[in-house]
Amino acid sequence: MSKYKMLTPALPNVPWQDKPENLTGAPIWRYTENPVIDRNPVKNVARIFNSAVVPYEGKFIGVFRGEQTNGIPYIYLGRSEDAIHWNFEENKIPFVDENGEPFMPVYAYDPRLVKVDDTYYIMWCQDFYGASIGMAKTTDFKTFTRIENPFIPFNRNAVLFPRKIDGKFKLLSRPSDSGHTPFGDIFISESPDMVYWGKHRHVMGKSPEWWESVKIGGGAAPIETSEGWLLFYHGVTGTCNGYVYSIGGAILDIDEPSKVKYRCQNFLLTPEMWYEERGFVPNVCFPCATLHDSETGKIAIYYGAADSYVCLAFTELDEIIDYIKNNSVVRPEDTELGVR
Repeated sequence: MSKYKMLTPALPNVPWQDKPENLTGAPIWRYTENPVIDRNPVKNVARIFNSAVVPYEGKFIGVFRGEQTNGIPYIYLGRSEDAIHWNFEENKIPFVDENGEPFMPVYAYDPRLVKVDDTYYIMWCQDFYGASIGMAKTTDFKTFTRIENPFIPFNRNAVLFPRKIDGKFKLLSRPSDSGHTPFGDIFISESPDMVYWGKHRHVMGKSPEWWESVKIGGGAAPIETSEGWLLFYHGVTGTCNGYVYSIGGAILDIDEPSKVKYRCQNFLLTPEMWYEERGFVPNVCFPCATLHDSETGKIAIYYGAADSYVCLAFTELDEIIDYIKNNSVVRPEDTELGVR
């Protein structure tokens, strides 16, 4: 019998591969057929990575960062029967404004895709006179209507919670600067209408642990569980050969998600395989989405590898929560409300 419960719908067709017998460290294991999306996946696109997927009409759909052969990133739509083998639309997602007129961003990358109520929201990083967060909504994956940018520059890594909390939308973000930011903490903001955002709160910052000693940022949309919001995020360290991106885990308070209940001292996944260590940007594991089944506790994690590939890893709810709790180190800045 499960110790913990996901407070989410069942997903019996979640992609899955059983845990290997010789697994050590954190209870997360890679799909043996990684990467699930290779280079040059569609015409004029050199690489797809840092992308997000959701279940849709008994199958799966996703928004994908497509790095064009000219170097400019845009967002492409993909569909799949099994969430492993993907077919992509050749053209970029055609964003429109509220009047239905074409309204394409200058560039767009690292999208997330989250369903709240009956609407699917896409968040990405774009140019808003500086790096900032772009947003759009759809109900049918045919019309994609852009909505107001939530913040002024500079900000990245927007992750929407999959339900309203106390009647408000909640959004994680990572304020930054105009460069490849050598700092960054996770904050949370709220909105009554997805237009006006406020009540900004600090959630957590970098830590003394080597793998997240430079900056951190939101990853997959939090999973609602009986223990709190299960969050897979990314942590960054610096080396003489550049940044290294790893995957970390934390559990946020269910009613006040600016408060961290548990935060794993250890990384959950760090670059070790060839497709994580070698690529356009080496040494990157960057989580953007999960698929999960509340009946079995199975969780599939989608992550970008080396800015070149999309990969899959798996874990189970009881095991990952126990591991985070048993290896938790929280600091005063984690547990406070996040207001000064």
